Amino acid sequence: MQLDGNDHQVTRFHILHGGKGCCLNILPVEEVLDYYMIYYKASIPLPERQDILDMMEHRNPFRLQYGFAPDHPVSLSDKVQYMMTAWEEQGPLEQFHVKSLFYQFVYELLWQIHNRRVPTIKPDLIAQMKYYMQEHYAEPITMDLLAELMDTSPRHLSRLFKRQTGHSPIDFVIQIRMNKAKELLLATNATLQEIAKAVGYPDGYYLAKMFKKYMGIAPIRYRKQHASPNVPSTVARLGIVEDETSLYIDNDYHNQHMFEEELLMYRSRKTPLAITLLLCLTLLLSACSTGGAGSPSANEGTGKSTNQVEANSSNPTATTSQTKTVTTIKGDIEVPVNPQRVVVLYLMGDLLALGVNPVGISSVEEGAAFASELDGVPSLGAFKPDPEAVTALNPDLIIVTNEEIYEGLKKIAPTVYIPYDLPVEERMKLLGEILGKEGQAQEMLDNFRKKVEQSKEKLKQAGILDKTATIMESNKGSMAVMTGLGYGRGSQIIYQYLGMKAPEVLQREIENARNDATSKDVSYEVLHEYVGDYIFRSSFEGMIDLSNNTIWNNLPAVKKGHLIDMSFGLFFYNDIYSLDKQLDFIVDSLLKTVD
Repeated sequence: MQLDGNDHQVTRFHILHGGKGCCLNILPVEEVLDYYMIYYKASIPLPERQDILDMMEHRNPFRLQYGFAPDHPVSLSDKVQYMMTAWEEQGPLEQFHVKSLFYQFVYELLWQIHNRRVPTIKPDLIAQMKYYMQEHYAEPITMDLLAELMDTSPRHLSRLFKRQTGHSPIDFVIQIRMNKAKELLLATNATLQEIAKAVGYPDGYYLAKMFKKYMGIAPIRYRKQHASPNVPSTVARLGIVEDETSLYIDNDYHNQHMFEEELLMYRSRKTPLAITLLLCLTLLLSACSTGGAGSPSANEGTGKSTNQVEANSSNPTATTSQTKTVTTIKGDIEVPVNPQRVVVLYLMGDLLALGVNPVGISSVEEGAAFASELDGVPSLGAFKPDPEAVTALNPDLIIVTNEEIYEGLKKIAPTVYIPYDLPVEERMKLLGEILGKEGQAQEMLDNFRKKVEQSKEKLKQAGILDKTATIMESNKGSMAVMTGLGYGRGSQIIYQYLGMKAPEVLQREIENARNDATSKDVSYEVLHEYVGDYIFRSSFEGMIDLSNNTIWNNLPAVKKGHLIDMSFGLFFYNDIYSLDKQLDFIVDSLLKTVD
């Protein structure tokens, strides 16, 4: 038997223990194997003792893995059989009896472990994540789902995974899917639509986009270049993990034979030659009509200067375009004087405030201040935009906040890199210069400063401005308290612009961190030390329900009604448009608490 890949040789009586999320493989040598599975959930009743919380944090006994042959197996075996008999009767008294038998079983088990000095190991969360993703890559996989399986928080799990592997969990899943897609492209005659379904993508178009992005080649071209002359029309099973029957145990047995039924329907489909030629011709015409970054100037030999292009008289919307040089963190960059087609990632609100409507944007968080303003604008995703999708928008200017994607996009159009943590004042002045909106940018900043001063005066008159405030976000088993202004969640408005203070223990950390994006996990047992007169809580769908948490409900700020829930989407961004709306919400919410 295997627990997360750790072998246990089982002969006669044997006991295995694995925590939530563990992967169990049963590989019987003989034909008959009798075993019992006992599922239990351990919880700590309120109020929690700090020493117990500390122990759970560093060495949770319910997650430890071990296996051993007991010295006194009959007493343990009898209790398990009694539990099984009582459980099958399904009556309330019988279920209560099962619990009492289970306590006896646990006592006997721990007593034998103590006397035998049985070694225990902490589970390898990353190995468990990898195993799960390899087995379930064709299904929807989210960090919330993985965190629930591993009994930890999504943020902790994501950081741990990247620290150990150097990759984010989503990149790991994508790599698995790409490898599987390559195998199916070469081993079957399946269509892109069929392969997309088999590897977890909604359709062939999306698969083709992802494949080209990560593999650097279109899937059909990959198949043609690497195809074997003896490609079978069907394939039994192409495993990413070892080719064996894997039993992932979680309330049921799930044989992971993903592909037998899926691939039986695969059949040979070839693109008609005429369509292929037509597609090539279309691409050729597009290439001829669009000047690439490395191609000769479209004005070569016309006598026109290279920084001025004559408007096309057949296009009434065309305008004369000139360029200028702006100084950025990446050096001097030549940009259009009057850009008409701007692609912007994350700083959408800044552009909207300056009266610029982008033609392409990064994905917008639900509830963002500018969500309705950008309805219908093509989204390029949350992280790395597909260069082909950006090119298709025909931008004349690209603005990014991620240095990693700058190099790839600057080949498409003039691209400006603006760090996301650049102070708003500096960012707005730079954007004003780039977009030719210097006057509007300065006016916007002046109006915002004036509004901040008016807001501070309102709070001062209401006796609120000198109160302390804490910004937090619910985690499983703890609370994430914001300790830096760069983490968003209203920290810039509350601590920087309004100048409100946090409790002393927290204020010191904020002053040390300043613009860093930092937070601190605080257990409920000591949460009262970090809570100010007002609590601003980041709220989102599926957040931890604290309505029945005694410690939480006894916090003075909660009891007084000084708890203000803030929409995650509204407080996700730090552009001038969003900050203005955040200021309105915070001031109005604070004033409503005054009797």
